[in-house]
Amino acid sequence: MNASDRGVLVTVEGFSGRITLNRPRALNALDHEMVRTIGETLSEWENNNRVRTVVLDGSGERGLCAGGDIRSIYDDARTGGTASLDFWRDEYRLNAQIARYSKDYVAVMDGLVIGGGVGVSAHGSIRIVTERTRISVPETSIGFTPDVGSSYLLSRAPGELGTHAALTAGHLSGADAIYFGLADYYVPSGKLPALMVALQALPADSAVSSFAETPPESPLASERVWIDACFGANNVEEIVSRLQASSAGDEANSAASKVLANSPTALKVTLRALRSASDLSLEAAIEQEYRMAAACLRSADFVEGIRAQIVDRDRRPRWSPASLEQVDERAVNQYFNIPELGDLRLSSAQN
Repeated sequence: MNASDRGVLVTVEGFSGRITLNRPRALNALDHEMVRTIGETLSEWENNNRVRTVVLDGSGERGLCAGGDIRSIYDDARTGGTASLDFWRDEYRLNAQIARYSKDYVAVMDGLVIGGGVGVSAHGSIRIVTERTRISVPETSIGFTPDVGSSYLLSRAPGELGTHAALTAGHLSGADAIYFGLADYYVPSGKLPALMVALQALPADSAVSSFAETPPESPLASERVWIDACFGANNVEEIVSRLQASSAGDEANSAASKVLANSPTALKVTLRALRSASDLSLEAAIEQEYRMAAACLRSADFVEGIRAQIVDRDRRPRWSPASLEQVDERAVNQYFNIPELGDLRLSSAQN
């Protein structure tokens, strides 16, 4: 196999072990083999004295990672398969492995970082964003719920910014990501090649600090007053009501419209998950996400959301039920039940 055909490129240069996601035509979307390769490489390097720093980046000009291979998950969901559950098990374990990694893990979050791309980057110990960074949490727009540990991360963002991002299926700039606690350093994209060279010889903190600049102001930080007031409600209907009545005007009305465009069921499940995750460990939050993902795989909204947003791209999903008021709380409860094929059991493995 040629290097260009590999989903992940693995190299060691100096004291730096570099993992490059290498599916640029698919915006480096993760498949199962890629997830396994990253996990195995990290395990190998943890006992390799030569590798002092791990660096994750993506090939191509568009971004780090578009998340999981959504088309294969769509096909699996339509046919009632279980391959996606196997993929998520290994992906979520990888997310926890990254978060607990014993060596410096430098994630270069340049360009687009979507869904699963957050999982392989935002749990790292040193997270870099640029002027090109655009982080997306689109799950509720496809009838899914935040996963890869993002419910844990978003629940710990300042105020209700994480709730806002999750329910609106929002986008964050690099400056927003730093303010949210999803990133640490701002490095202009033009300096990244030189930074990669420096990481081969210098300790990670020293190398990154020498290239980092003061980030711009976070656009969302200035919206905290109305976001916190509206998204602090305990149910989605009240959040929408507060947004529509807010003195913030167009900004709040736009947020309300974005919320209402997403899957009503996914919105309610997501809000409950975020509120719960704020009191959970990362491993427990990921276990909760696995339960939700397993339920989503069998839901009509997940298939319909991918169809509307990714497959047919008509942007007109037909949600079932179609409104927040029609969502039965018993249906929401089912997303938190142990899946038929068993739990992830991630937290017990950590004990």
